[in-house]
Amino acid sequence: MTRGILSFSFPWRELLVAAVAFAAALTGSLAFAKSFHDVSQKGRAFNLKELTIERGDTVRFNNDDEFIHQIFIDSRAFKFDSAESDPGNVIPVEFAAAGLYDVKCHIHPKMLLIVTVK
Repeated sequence: MTRGILSFSFPWRELLVAAVAFAAALTGSLAFAKSFHDVSQKGRAFNLKELTIERGDTVRFNNDDEFIHQIFIDSRAFKFDSAESDPGNVIPVEFAAAGLYDVKCHIHPKMLLIVTVK
């Protein structure tokens, strides 16, 4: 009777399946790893003028002001229009597509943050 390499008594099949699953999990977690970036809204301004991030990253807009704020992005690749955000609230925005984005607050039109997504 001829036996294949995967039919010996040593659990080759289970070891192979486990190794493939481990490699897939490791590769998947590295390929889809996201970063979070905190931006403060205070004094009717963003604390940054520009921010460069990777595709898939999330920017958390923290309302550290005593006024309500809002996040507005209007580009060909990405549109976002949040509800009003009370002081202490956070608005998370995930940037899925590469590009250059002007982030504004409709309530305070002088607020501008330029986000570059690689």
